[in-house]
Formats: sequence, structure tokens, C-alpha cells
Amino acid sequence: MYYFELFQECLPSLLSGLYLTIFMALASILFAFIIGVILGLFSISNSRALRSFSTVYIYTVRGVPLMILALFLYFGVSSILGIRFNPVVAAIISLTINASAYMAEIFRGGIQAIDVGQMEASRSLGLGYLKTMQKVILPQAIKIMIPAFLNQFITTLKDTSILSVISVRELTLNGQIIIARNYLPFEVYSYVAVMYLIIITGLSLLTKKLERKLSYDNHSKRH
Repeated sequence: MYYFELFQECLPSLLSGLYLTIFMALASILFAFIIGVILGLFSISNSRALRSFSTVYIYTVRGVPLMILALFLYFGVSSILGIRFNPVVAAIISLTINASAYMAEIFRGGIQAIDVGQMEASRSLGLGYLKTMQKVILPQAIKIMIPAFLNQFITTLKDTSILSVISVRELTLNGQIIIARNYLPFEVYSYVAVMYLIIITGLSLLTKKLERKLSYDNHSKRH
């Protein structure tokens, strides 16, 4: 009984952290999508310089742990520039940079999954490269990429817990603050874990449902 009474007591603070967690994940995945589209196009460009830039960016970002990236940005860059980053802004930038490298690979893979003949047919009809990408390739590619985008969003949502290291009052840090007051780590961390579990399980089920629907649609088109 005490377990549930304590949960009610902790709930306002945990929900506050959860709202910030979801906000940061949504904001960063939106920005990461935009950067990922640009990098994905760079990676399949005819320009060697653009391909090289995309490759270096992706390998560099994927090779640096998110925690190090956040600490570098929040403490390192701010000290060099002589400014003080807002922790939430620093967190969103860190998550965006991290996720954008993976989004770029998702985007590149989605475009390359489209039959090259569609590009050739569109170009033969007089459509330019950008128009072909906009009207023919991207609508099909994005449909294929939706499950992968949702999986990346789930990963980004979980990654927000790392950002307690730069004092972002997300769900994990709010849980730690509560524990510092009541010395009940088992109970409070179990609340935090269940809240993550409910949201991530819901998103995972949605992803699987979309994957089945897309698979069914593709199967129907072939027949």
C-alpha cells in the first residue's frame, strides 16, 4: 500500500521530467530528420566532396559516445566561447547531432531501396534530379523508412536519460532528486523504469504494426 502512496507523492515530479524527456526527444528527432535528409542526399550525390563530408560526419558522430558529446558541448564548447548553454538547449543539440548520423544512414538506405529504374524513367520523361527526388523517389523511400524512424525515436527517447550528466531535469534526474530526499532508490527507480517501459513498449508496438501494414501493402501490390 505504501508503494502506491509513495508513487502518488512522486508522480508530479516524475511527470514533469517525463514531459521534458518527450519534448527533447521530439525536438531533436525533428531536427535530426532535417539534417539526416541533407546528409543522406550528400551520401548519394555525384559530388565526391559532398559524399566525403557526409561520410566523415557520420563516422565521427557515431564514434563519439553521446555522454562525451553532451559534456564536450555543455562544458567544453561553452568555456571556449565564454557562454553558458541552457542545459535543455545543449541536450537537444547533443541528441540532434547524435541522431542525425543514424537518420542519414536510414535515409540513404531508404533511397537506395527504390528501384534505380524509377529514377531513370523519370529523368527520361524530362524531370530534373531534384524534381524526381521530390515527386517520385522520396515519397516511396519515406514510406519504407517510417519503421526505422520510429526505432530511432525510441533510441533517442532512451538516450535522454544520459543527459542527467549535464543537469537536465528529465525523468531520470528527477528520479535521482526524489531519491536524494527520501532515500528510497528501489521504489523510485522502479517508477522511472515502468514509465519508460510503458512509453517505449507502446512505440515499439506501433512500429511493429506499421511494419506489418507496409509489408502487407507491398505484398498486395506485387499480386
